[in-house]
Amino acid sequence: MMKHKEAAPKSTTELTKEYIKEHPSIKNCLGMGLINYSALSRHIALELRIEKKTSMEAILVAARRFQVELGKDRSQAEQIKNLLAQSEVELRNKIAVVIVEKSINLGPVGDFQKMVNQEHNLFYFLEGSDNYTLIVQDKYLALLESKLRGKIVKKHQNLALIMIKSAKEIETQLGVIAYLTSLFAENGVNIMEFLSCWTDTLFVIETKDVAKALMFLRF
Repeated sequence: MMKHKEAAPKSTTELTKEYIKEHPSIKNCLGMGLINYSALSRHIALELRIEKKTSMEAILVAARRFQVELGKDRSQAEQIKNLLAQSEVELRNKIAVVIVEKSINLGPVGDFQKMVNQEHNLFYFLEGSDNYTLIVQDKYLALLESKLRGKIVKKHQNLALIMIKSAKEIETQLGVIAYLTSLFAENGVNIMEFLSCWTDTLFVIETKDVAKALMFLRF
């Protein structure tokens, strides 16, 4: 029987980089040079339960080297910001998200979609592994419930949809979605649903978070 080799323990440098990557606020401050390295090293050592002086020094060195790497990535961040600065942000309120069983008959859903499209209103349909998610306006919720009676797993209403309409270059620009989702996370705004349709990036959030979201999306 072949024996599997055990993975080598991670070095202090690897552990330090992993820790910083897992904490976006620290990573951002480090990239902008706003970090006290000694304080950061003590904090990481405490979190990782590292007590040796030599290891703590290694953490400090690793953090400094990682800052240089992040500095090289700033050009990418600037490209993302420039792309988003040319984007348009649209807001739609009174939005509902309806999650339904995958066993539904799609015929009524198709008829419902045609009706909504004819009225030039909003309709999005997402397929999951064991459910469908529909995003519609609140005013259609009662009608949708009547068509899918007994098949609705969960519903949310009185939400808001933020649509970011960007140039076609978004398709090839690395890191745009990661940058946007990090803004929501860092500002404490939960993303209820997310979808991307080529140049359109859509976020469904709670209405109470709209004002906050529009502030950090002012590129």
